[in-house]
Amino acid sequence: MSEGPGSIADVGRVRALLVEAAREERSVSYSELLALLGHRFTRPKMRALCKTLDAVDRDGAAAGEPALAVLVVRESDRLPGQGWWTSGPGLLLDEADWYGPEAHALVRELQGVAFDWWRGR
Repeated sequence: MSEGPGSIADVGRVRALLVEAAREERSVSYSELLALLGHRFTRPKMRALCKTLDAVDRDGAAAGEPALAVLVVRESDRLPGQGWWTSGPGLLLDEADWYGPEAHALVRELQGVAFDWWRGR
């Protein structure tokens, strides 16, 4: 059952969906997460979701939790989108490395941290 369009900005709901994914040790695509929130994928909705993901990670960091936004990936290459790379952990790599083996390794590592943290919690 989906809620209305405002649900994209519901930090608690988005966080809960990402915690569930982390416990299941899986990533989710932007379109999958939007669908779970009752929306079809559009670029404006994805941009709104990214703002919510930033808030989820800010709140999590303040609580001493690992980042969850790294679990949200593009369907095409299973990597986070450009916004993730231009802030936070994404800054660990140069722009030229956002798509190659180093990017996949960094994302796997950070996803693993989230999986380990939420396993059994």
